[in-house]
Amino acid sequence: MQQLVIGVSRKLAVVARIALWISGTGLVLMTAAVAWQVFGRYVLNATPVWTEVTAVLLMGWFIFLGAAVGIREGYHLSFDIMLYILPTRVKAVLFTISDLLVAGFALGMTFYGLQLAQGTWSNTISGLGLPRGVTFLGLLTGGGLMVIFSLERVARRFVGLPTARFGETELTGD
Repeated sequence: MQQLVIGVSRKLAVVARIALWISGTGLVLMTAAVAWQVFGRYVLNATPVWTEVTAVLLMGWFIFLGAAVGIREGYHLSFDIMLYILPTRVKAVLFTISDLLVAGFALGMTFYGLQLAQGTWSNTISGLGLPRGVTFLGLLTGGGLMVIFSLERVARRFVGLPTARFGETELTGD
């Protein structure tokens, strides 16, 4: 069972790396779009209509993909004050509960994000000509990855493998 989890974890490490690259690329592209908007507005006196909408669209992608990778690598928000005094076994139970709560939240995010995307797909984003539902695809993708990465953490803990936590060594595919 442990070898299976290690194999899946290696594949998910590749998925996380790709998500991080897409997220970083989205951040760079968003910065370029905003810079072009400022240049167009103040230098050319002609604001491009597509830049603001593009920046918001890209922001949704890089935030949710980056958050998903952050969950996998243990960089999500947590309160660890009690962890200093609790026994190791209790810590593992609390970490598992936390990961399951994160997975549940992400599942809800994905479910309602899908409803938002479906409900707005027939509308068009002015300036881009894309369906409005495209705006929520980053939410769906990031939410889905959050569910998968949270459950990976639970599975790793269940078979006795380490999971990354903020401030500890980076988790790779083993």
